[in-house]
Amino acid sequence: MTQKRPTALVTGGAGFIGSHLVDRLLDEGYRVRVIDNFSTGRPDNLAHQANSPDLELLQADIADYASIEKAFQGVDHVYHLAALADIVPSIQQPREYYLSNVDGTFNVMEASKNAGIKRFMYTASSSCYGIPDTYPTPETAEIRPQYPYALTKYLGEQTALHWGQVYKFPVVSLRLFNVFGPRSRTSGTYGAVFGVFLAQKLAGKPFTIVGDGTQTRDFTYVTDIANAMFCAVQSDIGGEIFNVGSGGHYSVLQLVELLGGEHTFIPKRPGEPDCTFADITKITKLLEWTPRISFEQGVAEVLKNIEYWKEAPVWTPEAISEATADWFKYLS
Repeated sequence: MTQKRPTALVTGGAGFIGSHLVDRLLDEGYRVRVIDNFSTGRPDNLAHQANSPDLELLQADIADYASIEKAFQGVDHVYHLAALADIVPSIQQPREYYLSNVDGTFNVMEASKNAGIKRFMYTASSSCYGIPDTYPTPETAEIRPQYPYALTKYLGEQTALHWGQVYKFPVVSLRLFNVFGPRSRTSGTYGAVFGVFLAQKLAGKPFTIVGDGTQTRDFTYVTDIANAMFCAVQSDIGGEIFNVGSGGHYSVLQLVELLGGEHTFIPKRPGEPDCTFADITKITKLLEWTPRISFEQGVAEVLKNIEYWKEAPVWTPEAISEATADWFKYLS
């Protein structure tokens, strides 16, 4: 008898990280169902898989339970990545962030419970640690969200873990640090540093370095993240939280040097840590996962795919100052 192939559902599967996870799952022989409302995800991110008979794409919003409920039927594993990101919009539009990241997660958990899924993975954010006391930062660090995005991602995490506890299905949560790689977001109010810098490089504009550029970030390559997600769901572990990082941290000045180009400095922003650096002892021990792609290798790979950012907004110091005014107003 031929064994039935497992089906995985990926919310936010047309996004940056989600599309790489879809690639990994298809490579592993899964049937994959994607839910995405394309608020930040892009159909182009999955265009290379358009002819795959094992990929199904549903355009729907996780905040609307009726539109997603049936998609969970027949699913074995759920990877929940769909969320609103960015700091400034979360300050300006907290209701939308609660609807997506908290209520949306509730809907995904309810649909998973009702469908009897076997494994569930929640994508959490290291922003829940705020400005931590300890580096590398362990999962036991105090929770100190600095803005609504961080809070809503943490509330979503607690919802997911609670549903797993009460309704008896295995849930794992991965707290991601700074993810980079091909297909990273091109939109958003002064979004991820790679998207900003790559658009500036293509336009021949100087890189806008926040503060003095000595701040460091735990930049982790996106295929390493997808691998961690896959490992987490393949394990028999439930009810656990894992940091996911690169095992190191790298300054913005190092990034600028690798990308190559002129730069200018803009004011340091409140509520941002000088360092993000994940303690990955737990995930390497319990899941036997380790990052494989070095920072230098990852940046080189991004530069090979730089044309992806040709339509991204090109930020100037003046535009950034205007876009982040509420950041300084509320977080100072």
